[in-house]
Amino acid sequence: MRELMDRASRVAARLTARRETVAVAESSAGGLVAAALLAVPGASAYFLGGAVVYTGAARRALLGLDEAGMAGLRSASEPYAERVAVLVRERHGAVWGLCETGAAGPAPRRATLETGLADRAANMEAFAAAMLDAFLDALAEADWAPQAPPPPQGRAP
Repeated sequence: MRELMDRASRVAARLTARRETVAVAESSAGGLVAAALLAVPGASAYFLGGAVVYTGAARRALLGLDEAGMAGLRSASEPYAERVAVLVRERHGAVWGLCETGAAGPAPRRATLETGLADRAANMEAFAAAMLDAFLDALAEADWAPQAPPPPQGRAP
């Protein structure tokens, strides 16, 4: 968990500086990403919430994603992770939505991770670390992206 805390601290610093928020949906990481983000002092400034979505029942109850919404999707896939990242962001009103299902990362970033480990706890930590690393990369890219100019401010005569 200490390695996750280091990553979470870097995420927290970036989000706080940017005044942005995040919501998280986890499956294989089992809530470790949310736990790491919440363990950083001041988490209420950037962490809006999250869910461990490990079953179809949890997916329906926590995200409102029913069988019709799953048409053409497989739960442990990158397209599913992208869909859930959007849902968790929208449902929480966050700037960023993250989802991990073994395909870690915020949309549109994709990174399929195969650990090859039989140790379930080690796999959970590996998925959580990959998710935080992908988010740090996305935040770094966003820092360098050109910002749109503000809209013109007109005044009525």
